[in-house]
Amino acid sequence: MGLVVNPRLLDFALLCLIWGATWIGIKAGVESVPPLFFAGTRFVTAGVLLLALASFRGERVNVATEDRLRFLVVSLLMISLCYGPLFWGMRYISSGTAAVLELALTPIALLFFAVLLGDERVAVRHFVAIGLGVAGIALLFGPQALAEAAPAGPGSDRYAVGAFAVASAAFTYGLGSVVARPLLKTYPPFLVAGITTFVGGGALFAYALSFEAGAVRALRGDWGWAAWTGWLFLVLFGSLIGYTLYMRLLRDIGASRAGSYAFVSPVVAVVLGVLVFGETIKPLDIPAVILMLAGAYMAMATPSQAPRSDR
Repeated sequence: MGLVVNPRLLDFALLCLIWGATWIGIKAGVESVPPLFFAGTRFVTAGVLLLALASFRGERVNVATEDRLRFLVVSLLMISLCYGPLFWGMRYISSGTAAVLELALTPIALLFFAVLLGDERVAVRHFVAIGLGVAGIALLFGPQALAEAAPAGPGSDRYAVGAFAVASAAFTYGLGSVVARPLLKTYPPFLVAGITTFVGGGALFAYALSFEAGAVRALRGDWGWAAWTGWLFLVLFGSLIGYTLYMRLLRDIGASRAGSYAFVSPVVAVVLGVLVFGETIKPLDIPAVILMLAGAYMAMATPSQAPRSDR
């Protein structure tokens, strides 16, 4: 008798693996390319490819008039208003602090908006899962965040504004994810992913060209092989595959369960750091990994809570 594996669980595992590795591409890119320009070109390119694939698969790239506003709102929330503040805020706070804020708040924001908008019903297991995951993230990134924040002075205005910007990214992403779910009941994930990345990326790209220092000069493309490799990885894997997987999971298992990727992706990042950069595992890393995986397991094991089917 063959082993039967839940296809959604495979999607979730692949999403965690891909998005756990994207930090390498981001790190390689933003060291040489203005970050908003880098993100905007990534999403626009991914959007064009996704829409071309949707057309090739026979999916009509046609949006009903009554859904256009929702598509625009989702595009701005999940792409423009998420990645814009996230990259901007990371200029003023440490990477450790950004990781704690973004990864810990994303599952909380997803659950909050899913319950607020009536897409899911809250259960005790939700809080247990989030508590375990957040505790693991705090153990993994907390000491680094405190150490890196101390010299900058967390009381400074720029530090506070940067931290707020990164935190806001989690909530705009969470709200956008829940608002997107009704679209996924009507349109294929490929199409939803393509439209939102193209529109949201286009807004980022336009903003970068208008206001970001060095963006116009970056149009020449002299980024260096490391930045280009990172950009290609983010386009093909982070957006083309990863974002589509997330949309499919969002449709099939709901926002709060899909968002538990935030508890597994750091584990992948830790493993890749050891394998690729020869980083060492610190004493707190092991219990942190166990807590995050336990939180993800609790979230994924939670039965779907009768999502609304109305539009």
